[in-house]
Amino acid sequence: MRMRHFLLLAVLGLCALPALACRMTMAFEQWPPYLYRDAQGRYTGLDLELLHAIFKEARCTLLTVPELPTARRQLLFQKGELDLLPAASDTSERHAYARFSVSYRDETVGIFGKAGTHAVQRHVGSFGQLARGTATLLAPKVGWYGADYAAARPALEKAGRLNAFGSFRQGILMLDAGRADLLLGDVLAVRHEARLQGVPLTALPFLALRAPVHLMLNARTTSAADLARLNTAITHLEQRGVLAAIRARYEAP
Repeated sequence: MRMRHFLLLAVLGLCALPALACRMTMAFEQWPPYLYRDAQGRYTGLDLELLHAIFKEARCTLLTVPELPTARRQLLFQKGELDLLPAASDTSERHAYARFSVSYRDETVGIFGKAGTHAVQRHVGSFGQLARGTATLLAPKVGWYGADYAAARPALEKAGRLNAFGSFRQGILMLDAGRADLLLGDVLAVRHEARLQGVPLTALPFLALRAPVHLMLNARTTSAADLARLNTAITHLEQRGVLAAIRARYEAP
């Protein structure tokens, strides 16, 4: 009887303790304006601000490790040495090793030309229409930029109308030098780099891609409860307009 009484008290005591706070580790990778170092060498950016707000609301701790290249981050994540990757697309293949939060922002891909040039044609309303024209295009070497671009890419390459760039800094320099008429890329990243270089741009009046992105959690090192806490935090912050206010500061032209 005395042992049963002790066990009951122990269970009641554990239930009375506060839930253990979730802790997740991610590695930095510079991707202005989502995550980068400012003039003082401090990390900042849209995704970092959104993450801090979400983790604070969820009462979780976000731990960070030094910068890693993309391939290395992906490898460590799949090996269970990183818990979190931001700005991830939810794909069926990744469900074998990851779980995904609700969306916390969209990614958008647009097409830009130098302001005032003939290549920026306001009447062009689709990627297919653009591909049937004569304008030359700069596009990133790697990454997914929408089904319309993927469908048009072989014909653009065959016609010699497509050139690739490695970084958006390089892409803006090439556009400014007249290496092509137009540039394809992430809307915020292109605008951020163009402002840094002082190159005025005009966007074509359509998006090549708009898609939600998510926080990708390691299925081995995080729990369903961790995911639920982050999802609840994102939902509450969206309802209060907190995340929208952060996004708006970066999305302003």
